[in-house]
Amino acid sequence: MSTIFIDPSYESYYQDRLFDMSDPVLNRDGTLEPFGRLCDYLKEQGVAVHTADYLLNDNSGKDYYSFGLLNNYQKFSRRDNIRLRGFIIMEPPVVAPRLYHALPELTSTFERVYVHNTIGDGYSLKGVTQSKLHSYFLPQLHKDVLAPFWSRGERLRRIVAISSNRLPRSFQSELYSARIAAMASLAKHNAIDLYGHGWGKWWSRESMWPSYWRNRVALMSIYRGSCRSKSEVLSQYCFSLCFENTEMMGYVTEKIFDCLYAGTIPLYLGAKDIETLISPDAYVDCRQFRSWDEMHDKIMGMTGEEIDIMREAGRAFIRSERGLKYYNSLIEIVRP
Repeated sequence: MSTIFIDPSYESYYQDRLFDMSDPVLNRDGTLEPFGRLCDYLKEQGVAVHTADYLLNDNSGKDYYSFGLLNNYQKFSRRDNIRLRGFIIMEPPVVAPRLYHALPELTSTFERVYVHNTIGDGYSLKGVTQSKLHSYFLPQLHKDVLAPFWSRGERLRRIVAISSNRLPRSFQSELYSARIAAMASLAKHNAIDLYGHGWGKWWSRESMWPSYWRNRVALMSIYRGSCRSKSEVLSQYCFSLCFENTEMMGYVTEKIFDCLYAGTIPLYLGAKDIETLISPDAYVDCRQFRSWDEMHDKIMGMTGEEIDIMREAGRAFIRSERGLKYYNSLIEIVRP
């Protein structure tokens, strides 16, 4: 049986924890499900898969993929029996700028490097072997809506925001500030509730920047604490503030999918080409509004029928070929 080794995004997933669906911490909200599906698929093909820590002491020939760790590939590149098949950059430059700074070396070392866009939007192509770049679609959890949550009838005609307080690692094209500004503006209308970690920790490093301090009073007025289940909280609301961490071509994360799974209308800001990636009928594009007040008035004026039509469009997209492109993305990358 041949073997594939994967370096996960964090070493906490070593010892094959990346494929352990039973871990309640690492697999919170089912985040490891795509890797579990990948593991099952490879086994069906007669291929074993392990995390890369097992490769450190293994001298036989193997295929190697990294999902963001830079610690090991250089030592593996010196071993003739290891093929460096792919490096996958899951985060945008605003979160992980060092990965994009490493692109010239990564593209000279790996057979393929997967990024959210291959045209250099949000990062530099200087020294990069562009023929090695391939588009990456962030793997999603489900190929259909979550029926118990999607079908929930009685919902608050309010907006929910589920987000942790974070300090951007890079401020180029970041949307952290826009998210805070939107929440502070909507707080004046008593129209939004905020869930997530870190918002009350004014003494933490993540809180030490102007956007947080300028709007802290407004943020604390809408803060409802952390949430154990995103789907459960989302299903209680008609709308969700759904901002990516950055404006970048091709960068679509789980945020909008979480909303569609739960039948909650995403108020979206993020990928510049979002209309080519997600059905435009399934979300509200925040770029169309001149102010957050205007957005508030627009969505609060939507009829129940208009909301239901948008929810149905979201469900249709999840089930469509375009939606399945995200669901099956890992299997398309990690091949025997």
